[in-house]
Amino acid sequence: MRLLLIADTHLPKRAKALPDEVWRAVESADTVVHAGDWVDTELLDHLDARSTRLIGVFGNNDGPPLRERLPEIARAELDGLRLAVIHETGTTKGREKRCERLFPDTDVLVFGHSHVPWDTTTAGGLRLLNPGSPTDRRRQPYHTYMTAEISGGGLGEVTLHRLPPRR
Repeated sequence: MRLLLIADTHLPKRAKALPDEVWRAVESADTVVHAGDWVDTELLDHLDARSTRLIGVFGNNDGPPLRERLPEIARAELDGLRLAVIHETGTTKGREKRCERLFPDTDVLVFGHSHVPWDTTTAGGLRLLNPGSPTDRRRQPYHTYMTAEISGGGLGEVTLHRLPPRR
């Protein structure tokens, strides 16, 4: 099973659209995961229409129309893998222990908010993934997103993709 992980798209405030490379990844993914800060429902509608399966949550910049349609925390079992998605996990300091405590029955937690790519595994085996942002890099050198593979209940290869500079 192929996953596409994105977050913090902030459309149309930070960009007019998702990059074409991300749309191609949407079309080849079995599941698209968006970890919040959509800003507008238009992207939710487009992703929902073009994704085989979409799992998303609202972020701190998402108003009532998105909060009415999306949960704060999403959970799914994908090919035996227990996935959770949330926008914010708090400060970097103590993140692993805090997330292990808050998500004890989870194999992989996808989050956003910081726009900083993150890929760690806690002492207890919880994988924490933040794909960064494909549209709002802030202080990061690149716009980013992640792809991942699930097989037999386990997370396989996770790839952080750097997008070319926008013109």
